[in-house]
Amino acid sequence: MKLDVKDIKYSIESKLIVNGVSLGIEEGSFVGLVGPNGCGKSTLLKNIYKVYKPDSGAVFIDGEELAKMNSRETAKRMSVMQQENNVEFDMTVYDMVMIGRFAHQHMFKTDKIAEREIVISAIKEVGLEGYEDRSFLSLSGGEKQRTLVARALVQKASLIILDEPTNHLDIGYQYQIMNILKKQNLTVFSSIHDLNIASCYCDRVVFMKSGQIVGAGTPQEMFVPEKIKHLFGVDTKITQNPVTKKPNIIFIPSV
Repeated sequence: MKLDVKDIKYSIESKLIVNGVSLGIEEGSFVGLVGPNGCGKSTLLKNIYKVYKPDSGAVFIDGEELAKMNSRETAKRMSVMQQENNVEFDMTVYDMVMIGRFAHQHMFKTDKIAEREIVISAIKEVGLEGYEDRSFLSLSGGEKQRTLVARALVQKASLIILDEPTNHLDIGYQYQIMNILKKQNLTVFSSIHDLNIASCYCDRVVFMKSGQIVGAGTPQEMFVPEKIKHLFGVDTKITQNPVTKKPNIIFIPSV
């Protein structure tokens, strides 16, 4: 499923946060959005998955304008994992994952046995077998993230949007979640904080700064010292990961 973003602009209190962003995500690709804090990454993603309404511009999935789709039609095409997931009321892991099935459920036609099998399968996929009846609020940060990945997967959408899915997780959970996402063969567009994770998993990387796209290409094209210096203001040395053959970014201390 192909995603096209056409000249999106979005302001908050008259301040332009996203400034004329256009980009295309090809079907089946895993694309990372990288940039300093406050550059507009999360705001851009919220314009894509309809939390915000753009001041101008449009988002298209396979040529259809997203703004013209209702919530059920949108959910069948695109699943979302947000950075903030503040749950104010508790529910079980099973019920949290089942929320992802709402787009496919109908009052009189839903096969409850089949729905349960889909949810249980996703819970197993993310390594939470046996947690079905656990309280979501009682889970660790990594377990909550894996539950939310399962919820996104059961939507069976071909496009998934993620806002820093590995943020605040220890290294083991970070790679576990990225491995799960990578092997789904979906179209993925995700903001990513860790440059080496972006390099390892992404087919393409988009650089964002001050509300604008300032570059895009393969990890080999984008993760070079000059471009990283321009984006983040830090010095780096680039080596090659001996396993993935992707760039390995080493940050050079200034002291």
